[in-house]
Amino acid sequence: MKKVDHIGIAVRNLNEVLPYYTDTLGCPLLKIEDVESQKVRVAFIDAGNIKLELLEPLDDTSAVAKFIEKRGEGIHHIAFGVEDIEQRMAELRENGVKLLSEHANPGAGGAMVAFLHPKSSNGVLYELCEKQ
Repeated sequence: MKKVDHIGIAVRNLNEVLPYYTDTLGCPLLKIEDVESQKVRVAFIDAGNIKLELLEPLDDTSAVAKFIEKRGEGIHHIAFGVEDIEQRMAELRENGVKLLSEHANPGAGGAMVAFLHPKSSNGVLYELCEKQ
């Protein structure tokens, strides 16, 4: 793992929560993007030494929608920056870590992403993130 790349935060409505991050906390909004493969709209927030990704579900079938329904809004995942994501996934599997997909998938900001199953990570959803 190279570094913590970002923290993903599940929200019901980006338009309602963005002023808290941009106005109240004074963090710049970098951009907003729809990630169809994950069924989310993502707002990228610059929080100084780390980025925050606010994740709004695009529909009720989104994993983020299910997360919010079960747990409410809040921290969804922590993402680690990696190089050669497929190799890192294979190494983790060899060490008994269950992943949520066989291969990396397109994610926000043009990255390839994969998630570790929370049951393999002491209840925390971790994301592997390889920037292209």
